[in-house]
Order: sequence, then structure tokens, then C-alpha cells
Amino acid sequence: MTTSRSYETLLVEERADRVVVTLHRPEARNAISGRMIGELHQVCEQLEREPRLLLLTGHGGAFAGGADIAELLQRGRDEALQGITSRLFERVRRLPMPTLAAVEGWALGGGAELAYACDLRIAGPGAVFGNPEPGLGILAAAGACWRLPELVGESVAKQILLAGRNLDARAALAAGLVMDVVPAEELLETAHALLDRMARSSATALRLTKLVVDSPGAHPVADDLAQAVLFESEEKKDRMTRFLEKRSRA
Repeated sequence: MTTSRSYETLLVEERADRVVVTLHRPEARNAISGRMIGELHQVCEQLEREPRLLLLTGHGGAFAGGADIAELLQRGRDEALQGITSRLFERVRRLPMPTLAAVEGWALGGGAELAYACDLRIAGPGAVFGNPEPGLGILAAAGACWRLPELVGESVAKQILLAGRNLDARAALAAGLVMDVVPAEELLETAHALLDRMARSSATALRLTKLVVDSPGAHPVADDLAQAVLFESEEKKDRMTRFLEKRSRA
């Protein structure tokens, strides 16, 4: 069963185990506006309250062509200190369940940073990732300066952030930024197949695995505590029992 809610800048499809969000500002290559930021916060609030997988994609052959430059022009020091965009992307990063960005076409500036904030990324052949912010007199302050080096390494990150290099789909795959490149017409189908695979896993195990992976400097205590919770779950016992019974019949 699927349901949908009404948004101005997003198309949102809700399923039992996932939420599919399509960035939808066709007149502006899905540029990330203040309105879109507010609506994405609403989606995050819902997913924090009712954890499900999240698929993010863009409408009309583009993921997101950046932030809304007309709005950025009007922002000053006080707005920068509020972290209007960076706080949203960090919230996306901290969602309880795994997140996947399916990227075709431009993912530039804030659009690229939104994709970086997701746990996983797949791309169509026309995908292009880049952070041209210095050309506009600003920096990529919504996560790229620290998140991108973690994803692709310092050298490639500096090529993007300082030298203005764009990564096409093939380069993004080689750098490890995306896990697969598929034909554009198969992008969403492939994304849903990946979510289907994750949905077959224990939701609690996925949540705790993500929490442990994202916990800086807390290992091995965080690992042990998370495993202790899972070892006592009935789901763990049921899954392992079924595995052993299946193996004994093989």
C-alpha cells in the first residue's frame, strides 16, 4: 500500500517500509530553496517518528542543480551562522534507517551535499557531482568540506572543492562515491531492488549497525552494547534458527 502527501517542492510516496522523496522544482533544476528545506525537515520529522528506509531522487533528469542562488544572495552572516542547509543535511545523515540517493543529471553545490549526506548513492550515466561554490564567492558549507574527504579521500575531495573538478558517473564510481552506475531508465528500479534487499534484514540490526558505523571514537564499546541488544532479541533467535534449519536440510 502506498500513500502520498501534498508538498510544494517535493513528491513524496510512502510505503510500509520506505519513503520515496523526489525533489520537484522543474523550473529550477530542483534547486534547493528555503521552502524545500522546510519540507525536507517535515519528512525527516516523520522518519524520526516512524523509522523507514529513505530513497531520495530528482525529477526530470536532474537531482538538484544546487541551492537557490537568488535566496543565497540575500543571506548574510546571521543566516550563515544558523546553518540553514547544513542542519538539514546533518539531520538527513542522522536518520535512524539507511538512506539512498538515486542520482541522474546534475548534483551540484547543495544538491551534491544532499547526496553526500545519504548513506548510499547510485547513479545514472548522466550523473555529475560538483561543488562550484568558490566561484560564487562562498564555500561548500553544508557538509562537503568535511564529509567529502571521508567519502572519496582528501586528494579527490580537494580536486572537487578547490580545483572545481566535476565527477561524472564513471569517475564517481571509481572514487567510491557511488556504488553502481546503471542505465537511466533502470535507476529507480535498481534503487528499489537495493532497498528491497535491505528491507529483508532486521530493521533493528540495520538501525544499530548504522548507529555504530557513524559513532566516532566509541569503538569497541558501542559495538558491544549494540550487539548485546541484538543478542537478546527474539528476531535474532528466529533468524539464526531458520538459517541453521535451512543449512541442515541442504
